[in-house]
Amino acid sequence: MRPGPFSALRPAGRGGRHDPDERAADPRPDVSPGGARVWPATFADRLTSPLPGPRDMLRLMRTGGFRGSREEADRVPVRRSGLPAVARDQLALTWVGHATYVVRIGGITVLTDPIWSDAIPGVPRRVTPPGVAWADLPVIDAVVISHNHYDHLDAPTIRRLPRDTPVFVPAALGRWFTRRGFVDVTELDWWESATLAGVTFDFVPAHHWSRRSLRDTCRTLWGGWVITAEDGRRAYHAGDTGYGHWFSEIGARYPGIDVAMLPIGAYEPRWFMAPSHLDPGQAVRALHDLGADRLASMHWGTFVLSREPLLEPLELLRAAWDETGRDRGDLWDLAVGGSGVI
Repeated sequence: MRPGPFSALRPAGRGGRHDPDERAADPRPDVSPGGARVWPATFADRLTSPLPGPRDMLRLMRTGGFRGSREEADRVPVRRSGLPAVARDQLALTWVGHATYVVRIGGITVLTDPIWSDAIPGVPRRVTPPGVAWADLPVIDAVVISHNHYDHLDAPTIRRLPRDTPVFVPAALGRWFTRRGFVDVTELDWWESATLAGVTFDFVPAHHWSRRSLRDTCRTLWGGWVITAEDGRRAYHAGDTGYGHWFSEIGARYPGIDVAMLPIGAYEPRWFMAPSHLDPGQAVRALHDLGADRLASMHWGTFVLSREPLLEPLELLRAAWDETGRDRGDLWDLAVGGSGVI
């Protein structure tokens, strides 16, 4: 997949700048005679933990399964106050729900893992409405996708986008979009970078995996996004991830992260979920490893994906944050529809 017509692809070094030595140490996939990138048949070698096997699934089912309760749904904070006005030199985040943020940075508007659907396959219906109505969105300048799980790549929402919307996706996921008529699709490997309207998009590793059907496990890559404006303002969207060494490396390569959007839900039972989902305390540790200034929470209060009580992620996040002694104003524990601006 070639970079789209409005983006420029390059390997990224420390701070998002090209490092010639890193190109030699980090080989890129082959390019076919027609110019399309040729990706490996599987990215299973990128896994940092083994995927659950049949015995793990049987144990999970015998001990209660995946799902928790929807009982506290009416207590999840929802504040649909619209998008605040922002200047070009400001960075603004508005939480739509789950892993979806409206990110306004460097004068453009970016959607992360957009999902406006009321339901997704295999999961109970959404418990809170999207924090921003689709009709109230401004023009979307770009979309970033972290991986292909149904709660992060939602086909009905993607169909609502104009087909010339620039889309940045993990390696080998571009064909999913081009088959649906999208014409500006950029696939990136870990540590690769592309630019749009002066804003830089770096694709970075995550402790996770990919699958969209029974036969495509790890056929496409997974990761997170570092988004940097020309003036240096920088946001990080972790996608879906467990805790591990990648956070400190991301922080070293991309110093000065102003705000990190980190998942805090879908973590119980820990023995099953820990390799691929942060718990709230780990999210606070990850922020420290990243060297980021602020934590914006996500991946909770929207769908019931696992066993923890619906409000517990928020309660544990606040408790873990207070234990650090950090300024409470740097914890963006936003309501659905809430915004943070710097």
